[in-house]
Amino acid sequence: MPEGDTIWKTATTLERALAGRALIAFEATVALRRRPPVGITVRDVEARGKHLLIWFDDDTALHTHMQMNGSWHVYRSGDRWQRPTGAMRVRVVTREVEAVCFSAPVVEMLTDAEVRRHPRLSQLGPDLTSPAPDTAAAARRLAGLGPREIGVALLDQRVAAGIGNVYKSEVLFACGVNPFAPVSSLGDETRVELLRTAARHLRANVERTGRRSTTRSGGLAVYGRRGSPCRRCGTRIVSARQGEQARVTYWCPTCQPSTRAQRVPS
Repeated sequence: MPEGDTIWKTATTLERALAGRALIAFEATVALRRRPPVGITVRDVEARGKHLLIWFDDDTALHTHMQMNGSWHVYRSGDRWQRPTGAMRVRVVTREVEAVCFSAPVVEMLTDAEVRRHPRLSQLGPDLTSPAPDTAAAARRLAGLGPREIGVALLDQRVAAGIGNVYKSEVLFACGVNPFAPVSSLGDETRVELLRTAARHLRANVERTGRRSTTRSGGLAVYGRRGSPCRRCGTRIVSARQGEQARVTYWCPTCQPSTRAQRVPS
């Protein structure tokens, strides 16, 4: 699933390609309650955590969420698509370019009022990709999750918008926190530190091109490195599935020690 920094960069690319331009065609392979008419102008493109909104000048918005496999591509007219035609969910066409969304499971047209009432958009926590996210407010939301495992809680977009599975593992490593520790076992300073660290790296990616910001020199510290030596202490990185969605979490047993028998690593 793309993390908040990736969606922010996608929104920036779409904004540059579409904003201020009129539609000459709109196509969707999913059922929509309304469609933007030909001739309407794209006003702007907005990222909210992992959600993306293309706003039109009648105050309606095309809302997409990529989840695991979705992506937006921008092509010049006549260019060959890089994904199969059958994966297309929606196509926004101006005289200059066409923006194509592939494989996104969430595609819907919303009015401004519907955006404000949306069951997911309206509950998002502070966006950690923003220049000055309210990490104190996010920490208060995090504290309210009490017995929830911190590795699961950090993925809850109602706490803070933007953290995905990569930075969940990386931030926990950077702060020396075991992913299976209950939120209630962490102090206020630790909860704030986790969110500030996540915000720092997500924002760094928003402001840079090329390689993703990492919590250790040499590349990702733990994510995807099961069986490899920890870049800090040399201990073998382990992994286990966590939470109802069984997302894979990676950690170093030495740098992120458990205070109790929480999970048997694989």
